Amino acid sequence: MSLVKMHVKKGDTVVVLSGKDKGKQGKIIEAMPKKGKVVVEDVNKVKRHTKPGFKAPQGGILTKEMPLHVCKVMLVCPACNKPTRTGHKEVNGKNVRVCKKCGEVVDQTK
Repeated sequence: MSLVKMHVKKGDTVVVLSGKDKGKQGKIIEAMPKKGKVVVEDVNKVKRHTKPGFKAPQGGILTKEMPLHVCKVMLVCPACNKPTRTGHKEVNGKNVRVCKKCGEVVDQTK
């Protein structure tokens, strides 16, 4: 398997473009570049029936989020609050993601 070029990162807010959860927004919990997938909070939830075991002593029906392909989500710009594509720009010697609609820097500086 090869790495997929990801346009989103863990912690980004995204909107789902297709599927049963089309139009829903959520935060990325986990990014999997080797598989080209992301797990979005409260999106693509499924129910799993589990037997009693070490992790779940009583067993039962658990609800969890499943991964989505990265091409099915689009980044929401924190400045203009709209779904947007991203460009790249060099600011202070670092490459950062830039919103194509408003031109603001998307990456949060820590």
